[in-house]
Amino acid sequence: MASMEAPSIVLPGHRELSPALLLSLEEHFRTFQDLSGAPDLASELIKSCSDLEADLTLLRRKLISLSVSWISRSFAAKSTLREMTLSLQNLSLYSSRCMINKKIRKMLGEDLPRLGKEVQRIDTIRHYAETTLQLEALVGDLEDAAISVINQHAGNMLSASSSNPSIVIDFGPKHEKVLQALKIVNDIEDVLVRVANFQSQWCHLIKSVDARVEKSLAVLRPQVLVDHRLLLASLGWPPKLVTSKEISVTQGLPNPLLLMQGEKRKCYSLSFQTLCALQHVQLRREERQSDLLGQKEEQKIGLWAIDELVSPIASRTEHHFSKWADQPEFIFALAYKITQDFITGVDDVLQPLIDRARLNFSAKEAWVSAMVQVLSGFLEKNVFTVLADRYKEKSMKSDVIPSWLHLIDLIVDFDRKLHSLVSSETYLLPESGGEFSRGISVLSIFCGRRDWLKIWTKIELKNAWKKLKVELAGERAWLTDGQRVELHIDTETEEFLLSSREDYKAPLIAESALKIAWGMVARCQTLPSIAAQIQFIRSTAARFLWYFFKVLLLRGKKIEFHPVNSDDDDILVRICGLINAARYCESKLQEWSDDVNFLELRVAENDLDVCVKDSKHDSYFFSEEINSLAELETNWLIELISHLLHQFDILSLKYFQSMECFQQAKEESAAATDMAVSIDFVEALDALRSGLCAIKKNLNPKDFLDLWRSVADGLDHFVLSSVLASEIKFSDQGVGQFRADIQALFCIFRSFCARPEAFFPCIRDSLKLLEMSKEEANHLQVVLSNDENIIKCLRFSGISCICFDQVQRIWRKRKF
Repeated sequence: MASMEAPSIVLPGHRELSPALLLSLEEHFRTFQDLSGAPDLASELIKSCSDLEADLTLLRRKLISLSVSWISRSFAAKSTLREMTLSLQNLSLYSSRCMINKKIRKMLGEDLPRLGKEVQRIDTIRHYAETTLQLEALVGDLEDAAISVINQHAGNMLSASSSNPSIVIDFGPKHEKVLQALKIVNDIEDVLVRVANFQSQWCHLIKSVDARVEKSLAVLRPQVLVDHRLLLASLGWPPKLVTSKEISVTQGLPNPLLLMQGEKRKCYSLSFQTLCALQHVQLRREERQSDLLGQKEEQKIGLWAIDELVSPIASRTEHHFSKWADQPEFIFALAYKITQDFITGVDDVLQPLIDRARLNFSAKEAWVSAMVQVLSGFLEKNVFTVLADRYKEKSMKSDVIPSWLHLIDLIVDFDRKLHSLVSSETYLLPESGGEFSRGISVLSIFCGRRDWLKIWTKIELKNAWKKLKVELAGERAWLTDGQRVELHIDTETEEFLLSSREDYKAPLIAESALKIAWGMVARCQTLPSIAAQIQFIRSTAARFLWYFFKVLLLRGKKIEFHPVNSDDDDILVRICGLINAARYCESKLQEWSDDVNFLELRVAENDLDVCVKDSKHDSYFFSEEINSLAELETNWLIELISHLLHQFDILSLKYFQSMECFQQAKEESAAATDMAVSIDFVEALDALRSGLCAIKKNLNPKDFLDLWRSVADGLDHFVLSSVLASEIKFSDQGVGQFRADIQALFCIFRSFCARPEAFFPCIRDSLKLLEMSKEEANHLQVVLSNDENIIKCLRFSGISCICFDQVQRIWRKRKF
């Protein structure tokens, strides 16, 4: 047995080893006794591997050095070739003027351009190789850093599992590695942006680098988030929230961010900056990729680090929100309390860290935006969905409307409070205006659900019409005096009343309708989407105004004038009230449209290819409404003017048909100024005076100015045509009587202007012709018959508004 040979060692899995390795192992381990030397062999192998890795590193550095040397030489060669090309180009210019042989022409015309293209191709290849080598080195360093972070994460998790979880784990070295990796990603982005701008044809290179970088970031992101959440948990975040319905306003919630001290604060600051840096890198990559694809995406406001603060709060608040689904005021109170109690700590602690990370973000805005998203998500999922489904049922619709309006009131009030929380610093970030509004408005729920927006507009319009019908119930709504009468509407918003209703002598119902319309406009001002705002205003305030205009139109149609009725002051007051209401509404709509918000809405509406009618008010948002009001005013003013003129025509009919007094000649004629007004003319003058006085008392000054001037113009032509149509002959006594009657007519308008005769040019010219002596009339006739320019001659004689034919007809009526 002793003479027997020692058994040889059989190595398992020998098929997986190379022949050289098997031969080496067989030389060292021939018998079982040789196994005792295994540790020494292992040490020797480890040392050999280290030496080989050192040699490999040395070779890699030498390769990089040689590459750099080759690149520098290629630059020199490139410069030399460019100089040669320039010299040859100059040579070609010179040789074109000289006689050169065919061989040189071929070289200059064909070979040199080909050589230039080849040089350019080689330069492009060289640049591509340099860029690829640079990106390869950066991506390799990024992958090494990612692996290092993973190894450190495993070690930290092993140490954390056996320690007290309330103690802050030292993630300092790991975060430094992550920041180093993110710096490499930024360097890679700098190269890729340069490539995308100047060598867009290298798209395959960009895609391959993006794929490798994304793999590394996919490893880094979860590690950084897990570490940040562990850190927040060790700091005691989130704190305990209010659990009772009675929410304390005086006592604030404890803020762990303000309680951090020493190492905890330092560790959190480093983790926060790491997460901000990761988000910054992600935003850069998304912006470059969207630019490459030609798709500009909107960047939503928000910080990942603040979202991590809000996420655990959201999970806790949802429990309380669910209990108060039927009492939404408690939901908004709790959400506002949490937002308000932590916003100071967020601003004091996190804003310096954001500034240090060089991010263009506001901590306040990001915090408020995140809290709004929490509340909006709950309302959209658990409240508005239920209300919208109930609204579709006819039996439940009447019960849904009050709940819906109450919820909208709470949202509008909540949005205004949030705006006040961050309004102190909004001007510091002018670039974030639109996104800021989008982020802090709970009404953004309706931007994504146009069906809910449609329901909201129907409810608002129905509620507004209900309010208006209450105001229309009594005739006191149509009072036009300056007395204040209490109405059944809210008077919260009066900032739009730049000029009072009393200035326009408008009825109370006009002010009520405008306040109701403005209330609907104000409720949608925090809607983030311009298109949604336009849709809401067009479907609520604008349609409501059209309803009110229809009320004015129907009330005007019920008014019937009676020209011979002397007790028509009530009718005049009613029609004046309608004109004043239309004028007041028109002025207010113009003021609203001049506001910068409505100007922006109008521009956006035009950009949305909204059909616009040609009008002088097209620049206004409420252009169609303003045009409609202007048309109503014009029609009612024409009715008033027609009524006064028709009444004057009827009452003065006898005066112009029987003018015997104008033909009588007395030996002792008194002066015209001492004559009394004709008896047949008194009633017409009195009715005209009474009507104008009543209208002046009840009509707004602007429209009354247009009215009395139009009435004067109408009377001027009426009197002239009546005189020309009559068959009378004016004696001297008749001319004096006619002047006395006309002076009485002028006297009615003297309370409106200093020289009323200026507004009766035809009557003034007629009197001037009638008062001429026989000699003056004959002389003027001779001059006119010899002068070719009759118009100029008449104007020189003081006759400017009646034609030559009318002048002759008036002279025929003069009896000397």
